[in-house]
Amino acid sequence: MEATIEDLKALGHPVRWRILRLCLDRAFTNKELSVELDLAPATTLRHVRALVKTNFLVAEPVCTGEHGALQRPYRATARTWGLIILPDDSGLAQQVDLAVIGAHRTELIAAGKDSGRGAKRGVLRLKPESVESLRRRMQELIAEYTDEPDGEPLSYLWSLAARPQVDLDSRDSGADPIDQ
Repeated sequence: MEATIEDLKALGHPVRWRILRLCLDRAFTNKELSVELDLAPATTLRHVRALVKTNFLVAEPVCTGEHGALQRPYRATARTWGLIILPDDSGLAQQVDLAVIGAHRTELIAAGKDSGRGAKRGVLRLKPESVESLRRRMQELIAEYTDEPDGEPLSYLWSLAARPQVDLDSRDSGADPIDQ
């Protein structure tokens, strides 16, 4: 399913990705989320409402919490899985990409200095058909692994981004780069 403008706006903040990750394993109340994320309850509620409005989070039945207070837990719908985010002129797609990276970074830091299980960064030059092949093969590889309830909780980040073009001609022209 292709992401709408409303979806992109809802997913354009790293805190919202962290909320979705937390609420995937179990339902959290706004109060629990605010404690876990170290945010003011009002700020957390604003993020929760944006995710509920776009059906990335669903409210579960109200329950009684500490001291008899009524609480509403929220659970992630996993609607982001398979969501297609196409490049756009507004910059919202890039904002979502940056939010995902920001949330992943925050989770890595929160998990502690021994949390890394491996990272690889590199650069390639690929034709469009090779880019599509790489994307498809990575999706297939990730799909081979299913959630193992008794396994180690892990987070992964798969990202493919265009690099800025470098003008190679200016180096080979023999001209002094200062004069150009």
